[in-house]
Amino acid sequence: MTTQNKRLVGILALPTVILLIPFIAMQFSTEVTWDASDFLMAGILLYGAGCLMELIIRNVNKKQNRILFLVIVLVLLIITWLELAVGIFGTPVAGN
Repeated sequence: MTTQNKRLVGILALPTVILLIPFIAMQFSTEVTWDASDFLMAGILLYGAGCLMELIIRNVNKKQNRILFLVIVLVLLIITWLELAVGIFGTPVAGN
């Protein structure tokens, strides 16, 4: 298996592990109440960010630009996640 394919498997495995955390927590606690749409949105965000990062790593040659783009993707992911979770900006898609 090539290095790129190993990295892609790792990038796709990490969101799966992250999504398993609330799924397992729901089995033991009533405080975590995710429904299918929550898992769908989280999956879209996590897998989308992971695939975008893989594209950046494969296609951007200058190390400085690659790091900049990866940081931008991470910041956008975190801001979007926070907005959907608690509504830091108060948009119509904001969480409670």
